[in-house]
Amino acid sequence: MFEKIICSISSELEGRNIPYMLIGGQAVLLYGEPRLTRDIDVTLGVDVDKIEDIISAVSRLSLKILPENIEDFVRKTMVLPAIHEDTGIRVDFIFSFSPYERQAIARAKKIRMLEQNVCIAAPEDVVIHKIVAGRPRDMEDIRGILLRTKDIDMAYIRQWLNDFSAALSDDEIRKRLDNVLLTL
Repeated sequence: MFEKIICSISSELEGRNIPYMLIGGQAVLLYGEPRLTRDIDVTLGVDVDKIEDIISAVSRLSLKILPENIEDFVRKTMVLPAIHEDTGIRVDFIFSFSPYERQAIARAKKIRMLEQNVCIAAPEDVVIHKIVAGRPRDMEDIRGILLRTKDIDMAYIRQWLNDFSAALSDDEIRKRLDNVLLTL
């Protein structure tokens, strides 16, 4: 069922010329160790000024928007959470605005799924997202990606982690990658 929902999302966004990439658990399934995931995370190549387009797309996808005060919620969180009520699968549409996110979307890999191309974040960008998030599950996902993905661009990863570490004044971001590398 995940694949059908993902392909519907992809088709709807492409039909509206909205750049996107899947991140999170769905990308980990492609590059890392298989694991249970209950949601679909979609980073959008648009800022919140396109909220009406995304609300319209979500409606056409027969997804139920979760927050009551949609615009306030999205402006505070940069996320539009929705749910596919028949399956209980949650879909988070994440609005983007940073140069990093735009570059990551441009680098996304087109993967064939149910006779359709779907844009999934490159493995390096999945690692970056998960290092910045820093949860224990993310560290396990990163380890799986690094073990299974050949020719991963560590210089690219380190460059962005250094930038995020400086921007967020968080030296732990850089250390997380080194800690995972020690376990390989």
